[in-house]
Amino acid sequence: MLILGETGAGKEVVARALHDLSNRRSGPFVAINAGALAESVVESELFGHEPGAFTGAQKRRIGKFEFANGGTLFLDEIESMSLDVQVKLLRLLQERVVERMGSNQQIPLDIRIIAATKEDLRHAADQGRFRADLYYRLNVASLRIPPLRERGEDALMLFEHYADAASMRHGIPKHELKPGQRALLLRHNWPGNVRELQNAAERFALGLELELEPEGVDAEQAPPPGGGLSDQVESFERALIAAELARPHSSVRSLAEALGVPRKTLHDKLRKHGLTFGDSSGASDDND
Repeated sequence: MLILGETGAGKEVVARALHDLSNRRSGPFVAINAGALAESVVESELFGHEPGAFTGAQKRRIGKFEFANGGTLFLDEIESMSLDVQVKLLRLLQERVVERMGSNQQIPLDIRIIAATKEDLRHAADQGRFRADLYYRLNVASLRIPPLRERGEDALMLFEHYADAASMRHGIPKHELKPGQRALLLRHNWPGNVRELQNAAERFALGLELELEPEGVDAEQAPPPGGGLSDQVESFERALIAAELARPHSSVRSLAEALGVPRKTLHDKLRKHGLTFGDSSGASDDND
């Protein structure tokens, strides 16, 4: 099966849902991003290897295909695979066996492979960058995930869902969107799709300013919003401390332990960020 969609559109979420709805749901779901693997290790990661298969291979390694046996393997950014690896993948799909590097043993496989791409693989095949036979093998069934900008009010619904989930995860009160913020979310083009929306919702849940990526900027290439790295670190630090302050703590010592910092450091950071602890005057006398 082949899933098509832009970066951040939620291809892995869809693949996992397909797995959970299938008769393989009790088996493993293994996800791997082919574009994140160096060419030197991609075969070992996917197919595994035996000791001595290459320089530095001292132990047997089980590949992702074997790990997914009985379940589903999700291959994202399949367009980034080299032609040599594509040949081996095609053979695996046809014969339903895998051979570890350095071994002649054929291991039977019972897996479902779901591939995903952000490119037009038919066009890539015409250009010789992707094997046409592999494309047709994968494209028996295909599913296109529309970008968030084409999904109308889904953006608002998803934003509220992720913001509420973040609030629950951090144990802090939920924030209500103002009319102007709702209009901004509906008007935004979402160049980073669901991934960008999740990041924005997380920041909103932490009480940070609602900042969105500039139009036409890919989420993976966009600069950090709201100034430089130090500004972002300061904002996140303040939000993290504020979130922990919203939880019940009997003393500054308890709060410091929860945040993993010494009490003196915590006092300094509370002053720096203009935050207060209800019992800070007496809590500092806690024993270490």
